Order: sequence, then structure tokens, then C-alpha cells
Amino acid sequence: MRTSIQNSWQRCRSLGLSADQSDLPFRDDFERDARIVRAAVPVLDRLQYRFAGTRLNISVADADGTVLLRRFGEASLARSLPAIQCVPGFVFAEQVAGTNGIGLALAERQLIRVYGAEHFAERAQTSACRALPVRDPLSGRIEGVLCFGYPRAFDDPRLATVIRKAARAVERRLLRQSSARERALLGAYVETEAEAAVGCRHTVGLDELALGQHPRDRAILMEKATELLSRAQRAAVHVCLSDGRRVTLLSRPMTSTTGVEGVAIEAVLPGLAPRDPLITPGRFDELPDLPAAPAAPGFVLPSGAVTVTGPGQVSSGGRDVTVAGARAGRPAVAPPSRGLLLVGEPEVGRYALAARRRLELLSEASTRIGTTLDVRRTAQELARTAVPRLADYITIDLPEAVLRGEESAEPHGDLRRTVVHGIRDDCPFHPVGKQVDYGPTTPQLRCLTGGEPVLEPDLEVAAGWLAHDPEHSEELLTHVHSLIAVPLVARGVVLGVAAFYRGRDPAPFGDDDRSLAQELAARAALSIDNARRYTRERTMVLALQRSLLPQGLPDQDAVEVAHRYLPAESDVGGDWYDVIPLSGTRVGLMVGDVVGHGMLSAATMGRLRTAARSFAELDFPPDEVLTHLDNLVGRLDREDPAAAEAGILGATCLYAVYDPTTQQCTMARAGHPPPALVRPDGTVSLPELPAGPPLGLGGLPFEAVDVDLPEGSLLVLYTDGLIEDRYRDVDVALDRLRAVLAQPGRTPDETCQAILNSVAPVHPGDDIALLVARALALSPDRIADWDLEADPALVGQVRAAAMRQLADWGVDEAAFAAELTLSELVTNAIRHGSGPIRVRLLLDRTLICEVSDTSNTAPHLRRAASTDEGGRGLFLIAQLAQSWGTRYLPQGKVIWAECGLGGS
Repeated sequence: MRTSIQNSWQRCRSLGLSADQSDLPFRDDFERDARIVRAAVPVLDRLQYRFAGTRLNISVADADGTVLLRRFGEASLARSLPAIQCVPGFVFAEQVAGTNGIGLALAERQLIRVYGAEHFAERAQTSACRALPVRDPLSGRIEGVLCFGYPRAFDDPRLATVIRKAARAVERRLLRQSSARERALLGAYVETEAEAAVGCRHTVGLDELALGQHPRDRAILMEKATELLSRAQRAAVHVCLSDGRRVTLLSRPMTSTTGVEGVAIEAVLPGLAPRDPLITPGRFDELPDLPAAPAAPGFVLPSGAVTVTGPGQVSSGGRDVTVAGARAGRPAVAPPSRGLLLVGEPEVGRYALAARRRLELLSEASTRIGTTLDVRRTAQELARTAVPRLADYITIDLPEAVLRGEESAEPHGDLRRTVVHGIRDDCPFHPVGKQVDYGPTTPQLRCLTGGEPVLEPDLEVAAGWLAHDPEHSEELLTHVHSLIAVPLVARGVVLGVAAFYRGRDPAPFGDDDRSLAQELAARAALSIDNARRYTRERTMVLALQRSLLPQGLPDQDAVEVAHRYLPAESDVGGDWYDVIPLSGTRVGLMVGDVVGHGMLSAATMGRLRTAARSFAELDFPPDEVLTHLDNLVGRLDREDPAAAEAGILGATCLYAVYDPTTQQCTMARAGHPPPALVRPDGTVSLPELPAGPPLGLGGLPFEAVDVDLPEGSLLVLYTDGLIEDRYRDVDVALDRLRAVLAQPGRTPDETCQAILNSVAPVHPGDDIALLVARALALSPDRIADWDLEADPALVGQVRAAAMRQLADWGVDEAAFAAELTLSELVTNAIRHGSGPIRVRLLLDRTLICEVSDTSNTAPHLRRAASTDEGGRGLFLIAQLAQSWGTRYLPQGKVIWAECGLGGS
């Protein structure tokens, strides 16, 4: 069953109508000479002639569903059909007659076809009909319904074209009726002014160029004139023109000889020169059928423009004639000039004013709706635009999925109240956040299923709306009386529904209001869909970004660390941070920023962070790590042309390595902002680090700097989004950062939050990555070291000394693995390296054994064959130690191994 028919049947059932009902209300007091009747009679006569000999039944009903006219293709039908189908006066409104052509056309306000059993009443199920509303061309208001009724076998698709043409013909005749009334008013004005034209210049003008007005001046004058016309009162208003002159608009009620009541708007402009008559824009392009004006001195009825002057001069057809009474040789004093600006009926003026205001609202909506890429904010902008200029209240319901940036799988059943906005706050609508369930007959669900706006001019008789929630509906009726429900659909995606309510204005919503609400909703829906798509993409990029950032902090005792990541409001970038445990209880601290925003930047950030961590875990010093990253970024740009097109041409990075045994920090940066350093005494500084080029430029070296970092010092690493903002200078942001860091006693986590609260922009345009580390120190009593010559006889002495140290530390469980590890490492250093040799033990979370020498020869792990006499030393170390490796010094290398304190 078609949606319109199904909705109508549901409404009929909710009203308690019966399908076997045969009687209908009859009115004998209907207006037999109504405007729609006068306009429709000639059209129906032609239709009757065209369909002569057929069983077509042609009728015209008024806006309440009362049939006013009947015509039949066969005259015998009028005698054979029951009175309900052939006598004017019966009411076919849907709420009393059920589903039928006239009633449904009024309810749906569009062309309707009802066929056979689609009629609700059994008496009509053997016939078919097509019905179309007829509108007043000026107001857009439905004046009546044109309906074709016929047996089911006579149904023909071409009837839709015929009924449309017939309805347009009736509407044209309605327009001619309005034109005739306005012509009568204009004729009355001309006659009145011709009789009263003494001592003052008058004009009935059509040439709007004669005044030389700026287009904006003409628009202002016409707007003010239309407002005066719509008020239907005697009034005056002053309007200033762009050249400084002031025009006074006079509003004067008048009545034509035929009894038409209207208003004439005149413009009065003092101080014109005698040869510069005031000729203002007219409402009519031509003045047909005007009555001849009575003879009067100086008055001529023109085809274009006429100037009626007082004593001294007459201007007619471009000629100036001197009139008796003017003094020769003396300039005439210019009396005030008065001219007709507009004449018409107040109702027409109100329609014109409403139409202009609708256009202004649509123009304003284009700038007010969609200013952000936020779903909720865009919905609020629609509400603020519509209230109070279109509606008194508006509610907007969106599925939860749309608010998350997704497409809703069930948009009809997952609606959440997103916006409630109105002229007052006490209207009892469901609050924001509440899930809203609409019944099948409610206007909101009907518009969602049908995809078209639904107008309910009178909510007191809107059965579907009332039946959904009777108690709540009754309470709402004390505040509102008219409703337009509009679906929010964009690019085929159902985004929700907007409901416009009117309560303060006694006039109900009309079709023009419905069209305006539909246009506003369409614009808002497109903006909401853009925001939804952006939200989805941003959520995806942000999820990718966060998945590529550290999910937790590693276990280490070198620094106490806190971190923050704050994405930009507009888009997600490629900022990252990392904390990397290194050999010898050291720790690496890194922040970086990929140029650009979006998915590609986030993905590039993930690749760079992974590579940077790998380079760092190879124990490369900071400047070498940046060199490797620089080569990688350059290679990525060369291999991926899309990256360059998207603006990802490089990245910046700052890498610092802190050693708690020496309390020294080695730092290098590649085009990145310098870190902030807070000494234990509270002194704040920005270390002078060589800036270095951004990653990806290639060819330029990076320089590392050693900085003392006493225990308790704070090292603050950040990306440029923290200090760079279009509304402030970088130096101002750095001064604010120094002021925040100068306050002692905060933990790293508290410091992070204080920095974001005080230094970060309110609406960040770029991502912010922040890393705050408090330096710790490894106690000297947990460090043991020995220097020895390259003599194999000393291996036993070092081994014995190490065992005594482990006993003093109370870690005898690790003695076996440490003894074998030290023995193998020292032997390899003596055999393959060069002296002097240094042995160091560090007691941290694990036992760290380090052996250094001045040779750059690196050991390699290999699997010895069964017949080999050697080559198993590093293999044994790899089995006994948790991890092992080599790091290089400016002179020589260090081979290290970590042994568990539990002996494994």
C-alpha cells in the first residue's frame, strides 16, 4: 500500500471512523459565489464539454472539503447517482469521510490518486479519483480542491496532466480577480488625485529612473511601502536616501467605486527643483482598462509617467508649459512633490512582505547554518535561525549514530532529542538527550518514512499527533497550535527530523511556511551531513592517532614521566611522543610533529615513531637517530608522491637521552621548539640547542648537546601547537610557559595539566603533544666498577670482586648468571678488543653487566658447529641474560647484558 494511503487509513482508524459509514455532513450555508467558484465555473464548463459522453464526475470543493460545484460527462449521472455524489454541500474532509480524493488532497496538500479499495469507505471502493489542491497565486494558500471521479475501468494516467492544467487555469483566473481589484483601487486613486490636484505637484509614475535613486534606495522605499500597506492604517514614516534627502511615505486607506478596500502609499519629497518631479517605482507594468479621469487643470493620464503640477508650471510628455500666475524672471518656489508609490489590498501587502522576509531568512541561513563541522552545533544553528522568524519553537531529533559520525541503521527508531529551542524555556517538550519514540501516525514518523515534509495546520484536529501521547499532547496544546515536520536527509542518508511549532502567532503554518522550512532543513541537513562525515573521519583518524601513540608508560627508574595529547579542534595532525628505556638504566625522551593534518599525517607519524624507536633502541646517540630519521622522511617523500601533494613534506623532532648514573642529558633537535628546563632551585630556562633542519630536507648535520640535569630537575618537551596560535605571539606563549613552570611543588602530572590550562590555546588549531619528565638519580652505592689491563690473568680477580659485590647487594640468586656473563665478556674484550678495559655493575630493576674497551669491533652472535672449539660465548650470554647488546662511545664500545635478579 502506498505511504500516503496507509497514513490516511491509520488516521481514519485513530479517529474511530467506520468503513461502512454512508452519511456525510451536509452544509447548505456554503458561499455559492466564492472566489474559487467564480474562477472555476468557466474551467469546469470546458472540462464538461471535453469529457461529454463519459462517466467522469468533476467537482470543486473549498478549503474545508465542502463540495461547491459539480459537473458530469453524462447528464444522466446527476439523476442516477446518490445525492452524496451529485449534490453540492456535502463535506468530504478526511476526518469525516475517511480516505478519499478531496480529503486526502487537503491533508497531503498535493496531487492525489485514490483507486478502488484504497478508499476507506466501502461505498466508494468501486470508483477511482484524482484530486489536486488549487492555490491562490498571491498568497500560496489553498483555496479549494479540483477532483475527477470516475469508475475504476476509466482510470487513465493522462488524467494527471489534464487535472494539473485545469487547476492552473483556475489559479490564473484567481490571479486575474486580484489584478482587477488592484486596478480598481488604482483607478480610484487616479480619480481622487485628479480632482484634488491644486497647489501641489502629484505623480502617478512608472519611470523609476527619473528620481535617480540608488537600487538600495528603491528597495528600502518599496519595503517600507509594503509594510505600511500590510498594516492598513493611516500613517507616515520618514526614509533617508543615500544622497541625504528624506522621503516621507504616507499611508492612506481608500475604497474603489466597486467597494474594494485598499491602501495607497504616497512618497513626499520636499525641496525638488521645479523641473525635477518625483517619479517613484510603480507596482504595475501597465495600467489596462483604467477609467478616464475627470478633466482637471494640469492632469493628464499618461502611458508612462505623468506629473501634475500646481501654479507656475505643468510638465507633460517632457514639455514644460508656463501657467498663468508665475512671475516672469523669478524662479518658481518648488512645492513639495508627492507621488504614488504603491497601491493595493492589505492582504496582498502582507503576502509580499512575508515573501520578502522569507527570502531574507533564506539568505541569512546561508551564512548562519554550517559555520562549524560539529553536528550538534549545526543543529543548534538551524534552530536559532528559524526561531522566532519562522517558528516559535523547534525540536531536532537525530539518531545516536549520526551524533557519533556514522550512518544510522535504524534512523526511525533510534532518535535522540538533540535540540530544543524556542521563544520561551517553559514549553514542555522532551528534554535534550531523551530517546524519542514516535508512533506510526505522528507527523514526524510520516515525514521520515515518506521523505517529504508534513504540515499540520491545526494540531487540535491532528489525530495522529494527538493519539501518540494524549497527556503530553494536551499539555503542549497550551503552548503550540501548528506544526511542520521536516526530514533531515542529505545525499540519501536519513539524518533525523526537525519539528517547527507555532504558538504565539495566531495564524497557522501554510504551504509557503512548509516550503521555507523544507529549504532551511535541506541546507541544514547538508551541513549536518558534512559535519557527520567530518566527525566520522576525524574519529577514525583520532583512533588511528591514539593507537599509534604509546598506550602506557614503560617501567623504568630514570625519570618520573607524565604526558598529554590534545588533538586540534579542526583536524588531527601527526604529533607524537615516546618514552624509550635504554641500556645502562638510561631513558630516551622524544617528541615529534609531522607536517600536515589528516589520515596521511597520522599514518606517517606512526611510521616515523616506529622507526625512531627502533633507531633509539639500537643505542644510537640523538644526533645519529635524527640523521636516520631524516633519511627515512626523504625516502618516504620520494616514494610517495601523494604525500607531497597533501603537504607532508617533512617533520620536526626533539630527542633527549638521560643517564641517571651521570645525571647528564644529551639532546638534539630537528627544527623543533627547544625544551624547557626547570632546575631544582626553580630556575626556568630554554637550553640553547642548535635548531637543526626539519626532517626530510637532507644534507645538513644535526648536533647534540650535553646538559647537566641534577636530580629533581624537570625537562618539558612539547610540540609547536602549545605555543603557536594565530591570536598571540610565540614569545608571549613562552613567557607564560616560564611563569607556569616557575611555580614549584607540582608533580609532573600536575605540571602537564597546569601547562594545558594556562598556555595551550582555548581552541587549538594544531595538535599538542606534551611530555614532562622529573630527573631521578641512581644511587652511587648501586654502582660498582673496575678498571683493568688486557691481561687474561685478571679475569678471575674481577669475577671474584663482582661476586663479593653481589653478596653485599643481597642478590646471590643472580650470581651464577652474572659470573658466567662477566667471565665471557671480559675474556672477549681481552682477546678481541684493546685496553684499557672497564667493568661496571648496575643494580636497578635488573642486574646490568657492562664491559667497555677502546675497540670499535662489534661482536656477532653465531651458532657454533659441533666440531668447533669456540664461538659459543655470546650464545651462552643470550641464553642466560634477559637482553644484551652493544652501544658505541666516542672512543670504543660497551657490551652489556641484563640478568634477572631471580637468577634467570
